[in-house]
Amino acid sequence: QVKLVESGGGLVQPGESLRLSCVASGFTFSTYVMSWYRQAPGKERELVALITKAGDSTNYVDSVKGRFTIVRDNAKNTVYLQMNSLKPEDTAVYYCKAQGWSIRNPTYWGQGTQVTVSS
Repeated sequence: QVKLVESGGGLVQPGESLRLSCVASGFTFSTYVMSWYRQAPGKERELVALITKAGDSTNYVDSVKGRFTIVRDNAKNTVYLQMNSLKPEDTAVYYCKAQGWSIRNPTYWGQGTQVTVSS
């Protein structure tokens, strides 16, 4: 059974940090490009950060560059999102995604974790 389980969300004040984790099971994690998305109320889901299979290349949406870092540990089947200098506009449900490429290797989504940045 495929699972992507996110954790680490919560309520923080502006300027604080959080680290999100996404633990994968039920598929070959190291063969998937992994990413974090977020969806704020009333807005479309957006790509926040992406990391290649080996973890040697990353990409970020402009609004988080320099503040967020995506890393992965293929030995632990886990992808992380370190979020520093959080802003109220970072408030959203954060989802991890395993990008599929075929019928036998479909795309998987986690259930999401809420991040709220408020004073």
